[in-house]
Amino acid sequence: IGPFAGLGLCKVLGASNGFLEFVNRRSLPVHMTIEAVVYAAIAVAVFFVTTMIPIVPATKTTIVEHKQSKAKKKKHALWEKVCLDFILVGGSVGWLYYYNKTQEKLVAEGLDQKRLQAGLNYYEFKYREADYGIFPAGLMYGLQVMDSWLYDETRPFIHIEAGDTYRSLREKVETGYFEQLIEKHLLHNPHRSVLLLVPERGLTEKKDQELADRLQAYKETLTAEEIEKIVEKTAALKAFQEEPDRPEDLAKIPLLERSDIRREIEPIILEERKIEDTKLIYHKIETNGVSYFRLLFDISEVPAELFAYVGILKAAIGLVDTQNYSYQELFTQTDLLTGGIVPVTNIYPNITNPSERKITFEIKGKAFHAHLKDAMELTAEMLVRSNYTDTKRLYEILTELKSRLQSSMISAGHTIAAGRAMSYTSETVAIQEILSGMDFYRLGDRLCTNWDEEKEKLPEILKRLSECMFRPENLMFDFTAEEEEQEKLFEAEAKALKKDLFTCPVDREPVHAAVSKKNEGFLSASQVQYVCRAGNYKKNGLEYTGVLRMLRGILNTDYLWNTVRVKGGAYGCMCSFGKSGDAYIASYRDPNLGKTIEAYEGIVEYVAHFAGDERSMTQAVIGTVSEMDAPMNPAAKALRALSIYLTGQTAEQLQKERDQVLDATAEDIRALAGHMKAFLEDDCLCVVGNTKKIEEEKERFGTLEQLL
Repeated sequence: IGPFAGLGLCKVLGASNGFLEFVNRRSLPVHMTIEAVVYAAIAVAVFFVTTMIPIVPATKTTIVEHKQSKAKKKKHALWEKVCLDFILVGGSVGWLYYYNKTQEKLVAEGLDQKRLQAGLNYYEFKYREADYGIFPAGLMYGLQVMDSWLYDETRPFIHIEAGDTYRSLREKVETGYFEQLIEKHLLHNPHRSVLLLVPERGLTEKKDQELADRLQAYKETLTAEEIEKIVEKTAALKAFQEEPDRPEDLAKIPLLERSDIRREIEPIILEERKIEDTKLIYHKIETNGVSYFRLLFDISEVPAELFAYVGILKAAIGLVDTQNYSYQELFTQTDLLTGGIVPVTNIYPNITNPSERKITFEIKGKAFHAHLKDAMELTAEMLVRSNYTDTKRLYEILTELKSRLQSSMISAGHTIAAGRAMSYTSETVAIQEILSGMDFYRLGDRLCTNWDEEKEKLPEILKRLSECMFRPENLMFDFTAEEEEQEKLFEAEAKALKKDLFTCPVDREPVHAAVSKKNEGFLSASQVQYVCRAGNYKKNGLEYTGVLRMLRGILNTDYLWNTVRVKGGAYGCMCSFGKSGDAYIASYRDPNLGKTIEAYEGIVEYVAHFAGDERSMTQAVIGTVSEMDAPMNPAAKALRALSIYLTGQTAEQLQKERDQVLDATAEDIRALAGHMKAFLEDDCLCVVGNTKKIEEEKERFGTLEQLL
């Protein structure tokens, strides 16, 4: 019947113009042929055979056996695995084909020369700025020398004296040089491979069981004497780990004396000025021809329904179209004319009264002096002329943001654990969680998951949020340069930018965040844990002292190192005791959970009975001061001064802290046992780690949920 029904349907199609829409037209001339009948017969046969394949083995199984097999863990059939592999391989081949076609197009049509110039400008700016963060420039230059010296003894400095290199590359932009590089080293390079990474749920547990089975099988091959020898070797290893170094061996290591260390604090380079009625913090620092600026908008009174989206706005600024540029053009102009314009959020708690804080949305930028005007104009373009109505672009930004956050959460679970644990007692940290922590991730995940419902609302939310934040009354300027003339130029551009800011009426509402102890466990497929305990010692009436900075180093390099890392097997361990009273201890890539928490509990006794001699105390002082006096580039010096200003600290307080460090004794360390007991008694716990491990100790937690 089927072939004849199909024949009639094909004829009717010729007389139709759409679904149930018939026109005055002849039906299609369709005829039945022997070939069509053969194909139909083959289709029926194939259908019958494929239907019978699962039925035949099923006839050999009883109902009871069938139900028992269903209760067991499902294993994928061979055909499922093979088909999945073919699908993945096919997708990879398709991607590789598209990649090659794109490269061929770039070679044939040529690269965008303006973007090439922008890219060269970006890297030349980084080269001339020589910003190596906390690492000494001399050390980094020494490492760069090796990049060429190892391969050519006559050319050790080509990567340090790179001015001619950048000049040569700029001259080659219009010669096809970069297209030739693509053609030679990418398109026609035979030395390449395609790698597939295929996730498998439960793989960690499977490997753990395989290892346990292998170890058990190996144990069964051992005699009682061999097992006893392994036990003895393990005990000897633990004894070796716990045995302190001999004093005579330690004395062989050269050591500075405390008197060799400068007692004075680093100067705070800062002048408070005005641009009209707006505060300007000016730092007169040698910058090698670079202007550093920062626009700080106070967002402490943004309504709660908008405040949650501050992180989303931060992610979108500079990556969406504006009134005068597409987002690609804006990106190119930024690299072409500046060293970067970046949005950030910060919270500056008042040191004397931690319940008071300044929450800011900041735009920080840098440019050579000649391009300061361009940099300020691009900043204004991003702040007040961004267009958030392109929902397709917003979705791209959100999915990329979500992917980056997931990657960082997996690789840096200790930061997640520490942020969550401290947010149980600290409103400041709880607000930070909204801006950039787990709460922020959950919002981004919800927006991506429910995009069809959210995409119409988000543009209006971002527009309203911009109008609430980017206002003249919320603004403060920060500027760093060595020349007063540059400060005058910045003042002129700052006045122009102020005129562009929003002045429409908006609602205001003080920002607050709920604080409660949750003791969360975040489950993942990871084989390791990130275990954090947190609390606040100031709530027990205890005050901050510079000796806490020393104790942090002592715990990290002695007690935590030996108990959590050496004996426990964790990859790392860390702690922090803030001036606001917030404190935490965390492990990194830790195979344990309960054992690590027990080690944390031992800190109180360790501190109470600390017996460091003068040599070990001097070592602790040197380590602490080296952290306090870490090398700073001009931007870091300015940011340090700005942070001191916004948190209400004084030079006298900083000098007192330094003196406490330099004069610290073992007795001062022992006096901090109360601080350790106070914050540990808050019993704020958060763990990111292996599902099975956390569930085995679920009584420690208030809630358990999947990390991703």
